[in-house]
Amino acid sequence: MNSEKFSDFGLIEPINHALRDIDYSIPTPVQVQAIPPLLAGRDLLGCAQTGTGKTAAFALPIIQHLAKNPRKRERGIVRALIVTPTRELAAQIHQNLNMYCKYLNVRSIVVYGGVGQSPQVKSLNQGVDILVATPGRLLDLIGQGYIKLQNVEIFVLDEADRMLDMGFIPDVRRILNYLPRKRQTMFLSATMPPKVVQLAKNMVYDPVRVDVTPEKPVVEFIEQRLMMVEVRQKSTVLMNILKDQSVSRALVFTRTKHGANKLVKLLGRADIPAQGIHGNKGQAARQKAMADFKAGRIRVLVATDIAARGIDVEGISHVINHDIPNIAETYVHRIGRTARAGSHGISISLCSPEEREFIRDIEKLIRQPIPVVSETPFLINVQLKPVERPMPSRPKNPRSSSTQNRNRSRQGGPSSQGSRGNWRR
Repeated sequence: MNSEKFSDFGLIEPINHALRDIDYSIPTPVQVQAIPPLLAGRDLLGCAQTGTGKTAAFALPIIQHLAKNPRKRERGIVRALIVTPTRELAAQIHQNLNMYCKYLNVRSIVVYGGVGQSPQVKSLNQGVDILVATPGRLLDLIGQGYIKLQNVEIFVLDEADRMLDMGFIPDVRRILNYLPRKRQTMFLSATMPPKVVQLAKNMVYDPVRVDVTPEKPVVEFIEQRLMMVEVRQKSTVLMNILKDQSVSRALVFTRTKHGANKLVKLLGRADIPAQGIHGNKGQAARQKAMADFKAGRIRVLVATDIAARGIDVEGISHVINHDIPNIAETYVHRIGRTARAGSHGISISLCSPEEREFIRDIEKLIRQPIPVVSETPFLINVQLKPVERPMPSRPKNPRSSSTQNRNRSRQGGPSSQGSRGNWRR
């Protein structure tokens, strides 16, 4: 089917109305390939990166099925389940579902960890059609009896390769045990390593295969730059890059959570306000960081790859790889955060000698060399604020303190034992 507009798919009018409201007119390749067979009830095995339009590709057929086959909602009973690795991606999918369901009586809720479960339980008790969840909180709520999956009609596993990276595959297998065998399954992953392929084989039945990995996976409007930098110089180079006010909104990637925290503190000492977003941050802190970044209250967000899943912020002028990813596809995902909607963007990668092999893998994937630029202008010293260390606390009344110690000595307390020990020495 060669669809040039969403109305060609045979979607019901309330869905088309909602799509017109958000200016969805021309479907993306993944939507063209996936929506018709999904509307026909087929299973899907899809290889598609974030940013290709896959959320609408699986969400619109789900909504159409539920709207055309209404059921009375029951407490904790789920009809469609979407499992995804991160809170941010879960929240983003939920937000999109609400837009698509605007003119329909189809209810979606989202559950994830890092926040209290009470509001989520309250929503579940009111009944739900589509549940978007991260694995840990989903299993917690199933164990407590708040979620029942025996009536699930459609199951979506999104970002399966990230699930593997995060160690969620055992949790996914546990979730599968709660699902009925007769269901429609949609399995999506940006890459297909052997373990993910094996998992997929146990989940889908006679699936339609959709692969929309583009021949040139790097966004056309991104200007890529590579700087060869020693590890010890990276932070200095980064701070000098960020001192340039043309870097209006920058997303900086580190390899570890600890590295992100350390970098945020260092940037603060250089008078460059920044916030971090990673798996150890509570959900409230992550949401605040995202809100401040979107609103322009901070212009630098430091992220790890896992936490960055689901980040879709307009106007990111620069993506900076403080650490080069060891998986080539991750580089493509990172730099795709800039140059959204046809705008211009710049990616800068700070590469140490130890990371050159990663760059070779990336250049092989994107089928072009990344231009190397001189890092010399960025090696000037940066003035850092001194680290503020708390003063040691002192007793408010020294005489009172020594009086208390003498009293303890008379009573044979710990202080008397300590003083006798010191006297012996």
